[in-house]
Amino acid sequence: MKQKIIMDLEMVNTLNAEGCPACGRKFMLGEMAVAACGNWEGGPRYIHEDEAVLDQKTGLYYERQCFIERRKI
Repeated sequence: MKQKIIMDLEMVNTLNAEGCPACGRKFMLGEMAVAACGNWEGGPRYIHEDEAVLDQKTGLYYERQCFIERRKI
């Protein structure tokens, strides 16, 4: 899974059934999305880039709320 993508028609059609797991909004053509870990089942999922934070230590993206919670630990 690529870490960062520009939404094309195929990805929009694939991901918009559920929408963005971080914010619930639908994806639009040309938007940037990143594969991020979050407070959901399974591995990384694509979310809107503005809902993600890049962890400099691990080089991975995390959903913003998940990142904040991890920093408290």
